[in-house]
Amino acid sequence: MNRQRRRKTENEKRAGERGQWASKTEYILVVAGNVVGLGNVWRFPYLCYKNGGGAFLVPYGLLAVVCGIPLFLLETSVGQYTQEGFITSWRKICPLAQGIGFGQLTISLCFFIYVLIEAWALFYLVFSFRSQLPWAHCENTWNTGEAIEYDSANPNLTHPFPALCVTSWVPCKFLLRRRVLAMSRGIEDLGSVRWDLALCLLACWVFCYFSIWKGVRSSGKVAYFTATFPYVMLLILLIRGLTLPGAWEGIYYYLYPDLKRLANLEVWIEAGSQIFFSYSLNAGTVNVLGSYNDYNNNCYKDCFWLCLLNSGTSFVAGFVVFSVLGFMAQKQGVTVDNVVESGPGLAFIAYPQATAMMPLPQFWSVCFFLMLILLTVDTNFVIVESVITTVSDMFPKLFRAPVRHEIFVLIICISSFLIQLTLVTELHSNFTPPTLLNRCFPRILLNRFHLGYC
Repeated sequence: MNRQRRRKTENEKRAGERGQWASKTEYILVVAGNVVGLGNVWRFPYLCYKNGGGAFLVPYGLLAVVCGIPLFLLETSVGQYTQEGFITSWRKICPLAQGIGFGQLTISLCFFIYVLIEAWALFYLVFSFRSQLPWAHCENTWNTGEAIEYDSANPNLTHPFPALCVTSWVPCKFLLRRRVLAMSRGIEDLGSVRWDLALCLLACWVFCYFSIWKGVRSSGKVAYFTATFPYVMLLILLIRGLTLPGAWEGIYYYLYPDLKRLANLEVWIEAGSQIFFSYSLNAGTVNVLGSYNDYNNNCYKDCFWLCLLNSGTSFVAGFVVFSVLGFMAQKQGVTVDNVVESGPGLAFIAYPQATAMMPLPQFWSVCFFLMLILLTVDTNFVIVESVITTVSDMFPKLFRAPVRHEIFVLIICISSFLIQLTLVTELHSNFTPPTLLNRCFPRILLNRFHLGYC
């Protein structure tokens, strides 16, 4: 009895020093914003289509119950029990295992690159307010004769180039390749900083700073908007997608069950990888967010509903994506499998092309890229907050004072921005067009975002 009372007193003292969520709602929103991200929109629908359609839901659901939810609960419980970041929590449970925490810290630092996707989406969002979308035509300064040469070399495009300018992939690909990424002559040619893209990157880091500068007191408030508004955008895009001609053909491709695929081990591996990726397992963020809960919080119920929300969002996002892809296929007179994309190819090539075909293209483009930005915002500031919390818990006397904490957060954000300026210079251009993104980014980005979609 005395031991329990002593433990409760210690936990209350530690919570007072570290801070706690102002309410259960803030915790739910921040965790939901963290786990519901790009993987739900640009990875799950493609994996479902690729691995048996509706049949893919069998291994996905089974592994979610067997692996996903239990591990999500375990990580949340460890954080809530220890009230520490992912290094000191392991040190407290088993000192020999604290190397796991250092591994998670390293991974989290690599995942700072997540903000780059947010910067690209912001860049496209600015373009979306133009009177004519730049990916809807080829009369841009970055389009050259190579577009005609590449188009004519594509056996799927048999009509004259001018007639296909809006409906082909060329404007979208060249916008990404030449205007956004500005491919250089080679890896030896670093090139200059793309200042327009650098300003977008700066805006993302400024938003990140003011989301976490007060710790969970500020991030909890920000999540009321960033975690809920994407669902408004998703609902709008869902309604619009289902009303497009050809939408149901796309949904048929998305959910058509191919039970033979269940005998393929690769299908089960990809279902498991999607669970770990989408639920943010083993990254340490779930641990850190749980550490700001009250010691006696009922995390069983929280974890179940958060995992259900995550998987449900993935499933609904598939209808949004494939209804639009079905519309694109009908417009171009091809089958859906010829326009299916995953990863950045979906977000920055396929979907922009689809918005250019719709009435009021600017509105639908704004909705999509605003949703994309808000899906990345939460994940980004939670990753940064996890690193800051972990370091602060290792050196509490040095970083827990409010002013010192704010300065430390500022240093982290500024240094990360300066380092990432190297990622908004001109990029290596030694590539084949269909594998554009596969050769442009660090291997860690390929693994994290599953860019090997071509």
